[in-house]
Amino acid sequence: MSCPCCSLVRYLFLALLLHGLGEGSALLHPDSRSHPRSLEKNAWRTFKESQCHHMLKHLHNGARITVQMPPTIEGHWVSTGCEVRSGPEFITRSYRFYHNNTFKAYQFYYRGNRCTNPIYTLVIRGKVRLRQASWIIRGGTEADYQLHNIQIIYHNEAVAGRLSQLINRTCPGFIPEDKPWEQNVSYDIWREENGYECIRALNFAMHELQLIRVEKQYLHHNLDHLVEELFLGDIHTDPAQRMYYRPSSYQPPLQNAKNHDHSCIACRIIYRSDEHHPPILPPKADLTIGLHGEWVSQRCEVRPEVLFLTRHFIFHDNNHTWEGHYYHYSDPICKHPTFTIYAKGRYSRGVHSSKVMGGTEFVFKVNHMKVTPMDIATASLLNVFNGNECGAEGSWQVGVQQDVTHTNGCIALGIRLPHTEYEIFKMEQDAKGRYLLYNGQRPSDGSSPDRPEKRATSYQMPLIQCTSSTPRADGSLEDNKLGWYSSGTPARNPWALVSATMLSICTASHLVIYS
Repeated sequence: MSCPCCSLVRYLFLALLLHGLGEGSALLHPDSRSHPRSLEKNAWRTFKESQCHHMLKHLHNGARITVQMPPTIEGHWVSTGCEVRSGPEFITRSYRFYHNNTFKAYQFYYRGNRCTNPIYTLVIRGKVRLRQASWIIRGGTEADYQLHNIQIIYHNEAVAGRLSQLINRTCPGFIPEDKPWEQNVSYDIWREENGYECIRALNFAMHELQLIRVEKQYLHHNLDHLVEELFLGDIHTDPAQRMYYRPSSYQPPLQNAKNHDHSCIACRIIYRSDEHHPPILPPKADLTIGLHGEWVSQRCEVRPEVLFLTRHFIFHDNNHTWEGHYYHYSDPICKHPTFTIYAKGRYSRGVHSSKVMGGTEFVFKVNHMKVTPMDIATASLLNVFNGNECGAEGSWQVGVQQDVTHTNGCIALGIRLPHTEYEIFKMEQDAKGRYLLYNGQRPSDGSSPDRPEKRATSYQMPLIQCTSSTPRADGSLEDNKLGWYSSGTPARNPWALVSATMLSICTASHLVIYS
């Protein structure tokens, strides 16, 4: 028989169990007040924090993901939703890879950010050959590809006229003036014998096929529910540079049409589509951005220049301050930590973007930062640097956090304070109703979006909301994190030294906030 007292006891026990009876627990702190209201407040805060920790800890324990090396890509792979490329471009993809190494890829382009109004489709045919495991991007496989044919099909008359003019500008006379292209008719815009000039107008490249990764996981530990995901190389954030860029990160994954998440409605729609019947996704209203609560990574994320990390954001909407925890690793499943960054600062009120449909623009400022080396190689690297430009010279120790605010950041990691970035965010809900938060994609050239004109027009992998709580009035969480993400012993893995060496040549944009 239940009673209010019994419920409170069970609740407090659950909070303690999830958080762990460690020295970071507010319930065990000698200064905690004994008033029942204070205990309830502290227990609720501890419970919310533990939810976010548990979600990240699940990632750092491997999240039951297996990686195929070499990857098996034969099959039909589709987008899981409306994707945003820099420009912006709104796109869905449907790629088929065959046993003889040939492929047929559909790229469906749209007018808006919900992918409900298709404007044209590209059909790309060619051949791809896997090479060797990448020496640069751990967990990835390098590949070569050869294009055989590219066709375009217009679904909008105005777009047909505009793109025809662009194509004729780069490839004079390609489209006769007396024979304008028509809607829903396939036209060749590239064949092996013609060269690339005529597709320059579209800033088109298939260099995404140069970097490949396949992941498998069983959802909810159910052996009957296998999900396979195909990660292809990232697209340069400057459309004019796409033809010259070799991928060093990944796009949002495609899912295997045979082994996909059954809750993915877009997967089924895209699977059934072709160039004459482009997918039209269910319309959705844009969600109003609310930067409050806590958000964490859903997977081990990959950044250009060999960086692997997970993120944890905390937004306090009552005073427009924020905190960010960035946990960097030397491996693609985020099991071997190298260093962590804790940053905090302020952010502006959001303004609807006039350039990226569905986006909201913010200005973020960073004025406080702490760094923790998590392996011997990183600590040694930080101790090599002379002068007080990254904490106290020669004082770095594994697992010991240092405040680098008074040294204006950490030059060894390419971080300078104070720092301002011009950001863009959007919010969505997944099939289970959980909120997802996307922020701007980092520039591919290694720079920082420190001016309004450098604001991103595409997005990173989304974070998922782990608590929608109101802001804490009793301080930040930076002192209560490390026990969740490392074993507490100095890491000694063979990639740690490589990772630390890379730190000295990485630019600030990959290591500072929003990495």
